[in-house]
Amino acid sequence: MPELKASQLLTSAAKTAATWVARSRTKHVTAGATAVGLVLTAVVVATTGPWDASGQRKAEAHRAASQEAAGGADHDGAPGTRPGAPAAAPRAPAVLAAPGATVPAPTREALADVLDPLLKDPSLGTRRTAAVVDAVTGERLYGKSAGDALTPASTIKLATAVAALTAAGPDHRIATRTRLEKDAGKLVLVGGGDPTLTARQKNPYGAASLRTLADETAASLKKSGTTEITLAYDTSLYSGPKTHPIGPNENLAQVTALMADEGRTDDSNSGPAPRAADPAASAARKFADLLHDHGIRTKGGDPQAGKASGKAEDIAKVESPPLSALVERMLTHSDNDIAEALARQTAVAAGESHDFDGAGKAVHQQLGTLRLPLAGTRFADGSGLDRTDKISADLLTGLLAKAAEPGRPELRAVLTGLPVAGFTGTLSSRYSDEADASGTGLVRAKTGTLTGVNTLAGSVVDADGRLLVFAFMTQGAPGPQTAQASLDRLASSVANCGCR
Repeated sequence: MPELKASQLLTSAAKTAATWVARSRTKHVTAGATAVGLVLTAVVVATTGPWDASGQRKAEAHRAASQEAAGGADHDGAPGTRPGAPAAAPRAPAVLAAPGATVPAPTREALADVLDPLLKDPSLGTRRTAAVVDAVTGERLYGKSAGDALTPASTIKLATAVAALTAAGPDHRIATRTRLEKDAGKLVLVGGGDPTLTARQKNPYGAASLRTLADETAASLKKSGTTEITLAYDTSLYSGPKTHPIGPNENLAQVTALMADEGRTDDSNSGPAPRAADPAASAARKFADLLHDHGIRTKGGDPQAGKASGKAEDIAKVESPPLSALVERMLTHSDNDIAEALARQTAVAAGESHDFDGAGKAVHQQLGTLRLPLAGTRFADGSGLDRTDKISADLLTGLLAKAAEPGRPELRAVLTGLPVAGFTGTLSSRYSDEADASGTGLVRAKTGTLTGVNTLAGSVVDADGRLLVFAFMTQGAPGPQTAQASLDRLASSVANCGCR
């Protein structure tokens, strides 16, 4: 997010909210209240950070509180609640169930009148598909070649998220551990596939810390009288090629079961960055340095790849945040490393081979159990960097609608992790043009961009207060900026639509 003062964000939010309330004063009171809540949510995310200690977006709690103040949320008299108390706000399932159930959905004809002309914009390229679905009923209200499978780019991460949450569960945590063969004097650092493991002193996301693992390991070794060991590292959980089919790339590290800080060789936390040639070996060397700081010497030079024998015992471990938090971070920042890790975790949970092929099969299998439309799909990776990935607009909206179902709270992170237009993640610098600015703070969507490919899929609450999900996919666009602006305009038009 651009570096703006909180006061500037509040001013911007106030202007947007005022515009909506004024527009909605006579006919769309519900929409005005919802808009205020969503805009305030965006400000809270931008100024206080999107995740709390349990992995839920802080925005959801604050949004519920703001809706309560506006008369838009019902807490059902939950014990311990009091007016204006954000900590007592309902969690994501209750918040997301609020919009739409008591107001009618848009009509197909009215949506078509709004969207058909926009989809004809030549900036969208030679192929374009679209779908808009009522999140309350799951009914498709608008579609243009919605069943055609196109290259999704990063919107494939929605499929990766749903598959991982279905296979492993939202509370699953990924462990990194140390195992000791005492008789051989051998310590093995065992990677479990945690893509957020960090070796840095600053840890803003509550990720598992290699430093903590070194602290606990050193304490255990010293307790047993060991001050010198041979250190090895184990990446055997994953199989197959480590390098993505697109080759070495600053958008993605090697896909390995052990790495720290995504193999980044700078201090960045997201986006493209130089990566270590061998992230696992780099993490093991850092771990050795941390052990040295605690007086534990390692023998034989740099740590070597290896596995512990059956006589080895676990002596320490650290665990990632819950899978729901990893999903949110992946979607907000379009994090390719987390995406590939979650695809592999899906393969592990589903019993498929722990490589690119097995991950693709596992994702397909998990989505099939949810009876989602999979015709023409291909999951070549979990991140969307592979241009041979194929997904339809029907599948993208199906994923989002499934995540909104009241009976599937385990999938809620798919919605709460979506970037907020104009405020967070990959949408922080979009929705600035006058033609699409009305979607600021209202559109929550996953972006997808490759050369000639531009996609957008997410959720909105329309002007009547109905929760809708949408997907717009294009290929052959002459320029990414103009294509993205047209996609943003489409989403803003759905948000603004009182289409009855």
